[in-house]
This record gives sequence, structure tokens and C-alpha cells, in this order.
Amino acid sequence: MFLRLVADSFGRRPRHKLLTGAALALGMGVATAALSVALDVGDRLAKEFRSLGANLVVTPKADSLPLEIGGVDYRPVNVGAYLPEADLPKLKTIFWHNNIMGFAPIVEVRGEALPRVLNDGGARPENWIADVPIIGTWADHAVPLPEGGEFRTGVAKTNPWWRIDGRWFSEGAKECVVGVALAKSNHIHIADSVSLAIGDPTVIPAPLTVTGILTSGGPEDASIVVPLSYAQSLARKPGGYRKLYVSALTRPEDAFARKDAKTMTPAEFDRWYCTPYISSIALQIQEELPGTDVRVIRRVAEGEGQILTHVEMLLWLVTLAAMLAAALAVGASSAASVMERQAEIGLMKALGAGSGTVGLLLAAEQLLLAFVGGGIGYALGIVLARLLGERIFGAAPEPSLLVFLVVIGLAAVVTLLGSAIPLRRASRIEPAPILRGE
Repeated sequence: MFLRLVADSFGRRPRHKLLTGAALALGMGVATAALSVALDVGDRLAKEFRSLGANLVVTPKADSLPLEIGGVDYRPVNVGAYLPEADLPKLKTIFWHNNIMGFAPIVEVRGEALPRVLNDGGARPENWIADVPIIGTWADHAVPLPEGGEFRTGVAKTNPWWRIDGRWFSEGAKECVVGVALAKSNHIHIADSVSLAIGDPTVIPAPLTVTGILTSGGPEDASIVVPLSYAQSLARKPGGYRKLYVSALTRPEDAFARKDAKTMTPAEFDRWYCTPYISSIALQIQEELPGTDVRVIRRVAEGEGQILTHVEMLLWLVTLAAMLAAALAVGASSAASVMERQAEIGLMKALGAGSGTVGLLLAAEQLLLAFVGGGIGYALGIVLARLLGERIFGAAPEPSLLVFLVVIGLAAVVTLLGSAIPLRRASRIEPAPILRGE
């Protein structure tokens, strides 16, 4: 009987129902779009931020005494301890191994370069370019994983903004890439040959073929980039590296993430360790690579965190504003409906219905309207979310059952809160004055 009354009441006064449903649908549509994008924007922006480059740098702990000015490390690059290249597959065994998007070891030396290997006694000192920075690294290297398979990585992933005119060198080949500034000042072109040496060579070393011209916007523009193994042979450090850049997907740091891990309780430490904060990933890397000092590149990590926090805050504010507007529209429509139904409410009370029964009947009617409006709003919100996702982030968020349940719940809460005052007034209506026409 109660359900029949609710269904019968829901079908009458379609104008009010349509206005209330439209307000709910629009409000929940905006909320659905904002929630869908907010839940997806963190991971998507974090992946986009990897174009900013590596956010962690690993160096030997023996070189942990810093010498930095303005965020630039001025420690000598060709002296100090070396780390074993053989340990690098361990990076894909940490707790957050799937968040390690790429890494590239670096060996830096300074030497002499001889362009176009001259045939007429080109080893003369005046033909050599002195004090040239030589950077050894991986371009596109296959790292064998402990559990099987391989992981391809290199500076193409950790430094994606580096632009190559031509192509990267091949692993194990006698090839190199020359920085644009060095190439311009010494008239070096793609397909030319360059010999590299440390010290004052009496014999011209085997030449390297230039496969590309590098534009990085940094000191690499005046350098020669070679395969890691070649730089190791120049430095006489086979199987070693001096620095490692790591690009990791992370969660923006909050107040909890900035706490000192040494002062945390065991429960807090477990929560911190199992969250992909940049600091917790740094600790896990340090645990897997003994003898290392892992530092966060703060300019990258903090910039990512601030942008993500601001975008998510904006989306949550839009959601809150949409719900507030929907609640006000529902309240106004509900108040008008109660005023029009005073005679009906008075008659029900005269026939024996209590205030609680009348309030429950009207609340059930509003909840049914909330479910219908919330469902329509969810469908509209998914369409809006796909449009926003494709235009702003290049990919649309997928429909989510969690978002659907949250939106239906929000529609019910918004409807009940907006109708609370009108429903309370309806429950206090006295039948006698209404039936007398007062």
C-alpha cells in the first residue's frame, strides 16, 4: 500500500517533478564529470609529468658530501666511487617497481675529440678539441629482469625532452651523438667520424660514427654522448657508473609524506612505505642498491605535487558547487510542492496518518526522484567527462561503478538535505485549519 501511494504521488504534478529532476540531473552530471576526471587526473598527469624528466638521482654514498649551488651539483664528475651496473635490475624488484618508468646510468669523463679522423697525420695537438665533456649512458637498453623478461629503458625515457636530429646510437656499436653547440662550433655533421681519447694520444683511436645531433637546452649541447660501455672503457671503469637518473610515478607529497620516517610509529611507517610518495620510493631504491645515496630532484617533484594538488582542488570545488546548486533547486521545488499539497496532507492526517508517516511518504517520493535524477545525471556526466578528458588530457576516463554509486548516494543526500525544511513543515501541518479552508 505504501509503495502504491509513493508511485501514485510520484506520477502526479509532473511539472514540479520535471524541474526537480532536471536540477538534480544537471548537478549530478557536473559532479559525475568532476569526480571521474578527479579520480583519473592524478595518474594521467603523473604520466604526463614524466616528460619533465627524472625525479630521482642515485649517487655513491661515498660521494654524499654535497657541493650544490642553486640546485646544480658541482662535484667532479670523473673522480670518486663507482656503482655496479649489475645491480640495476634490482630497481624492478622494489615494492613500487611498476612505478619505475625508466632509469639511465651515467658515466662522465673529459677528454679530447678529433673530428673526421684526418689522413694526413691528424694526431697533431692542434687538430684535437681539448677538454670535451663525454657522457656515457643508455639510449634504448634492454635490462634483463630477475623474474624473467626484460625492461627497456634509457635517456629516451628519463630525458624525453632531448631532441635528436638523426637517431640515437646503437648499443655496442661504434657510434655517438654530438651536442648541437659542439657540432656547430666544430662543423660536425651526421655521418661524420669522431675519435675520442683521454690524455694526449699518440695513436688515433678507432673513430665513432655520428648518428645524431642532440639538442637538450642544457650542458649536453656542448658534449658528446656515447654508449655507456664505451665511456666505461675510456674511464677504465668497466661495469660501473657514477650517477643514475630514475623517473618514477609518484603521489604528490602531503604533510604526512614530509614527516621524518625515523619518528613514525610502525603503523605510520607501513602506511608511508606502502604509498608511492617520492620519499618512500627513494628509500626502497636505497635498500635495493647498497652503498647509494638517493636524492629527490625537488624542483621536479614539488612542481608536480603543486600542480596536481591545485587541479584536484579545483575539481572538488566544482563538485561541491554543483551539489550546493542542486540542493538549493531541490529545496525550492520541494517547498512549492508542499504548499500546493497542503490540502492533501491535511486530508491524510484527518484520516489518521501521523506526522512520521506523512514525512516518510514525502521523503520516499523525493528519494525515488533522486535515484531517477541521479541516474540521468550520471549518464550526462560520463558524456561530459569524456569530452573534457579528450580535449584537456588527451584520453577519456572510463565509466566507474564506484563513481555511479557515489553519485546516486550524493543525489539522495542532496535531495534529503534540500527537502529537509519543507518536509519538516509538511509534518507540522494541522488538518483542521486546512479542511476549514483557512
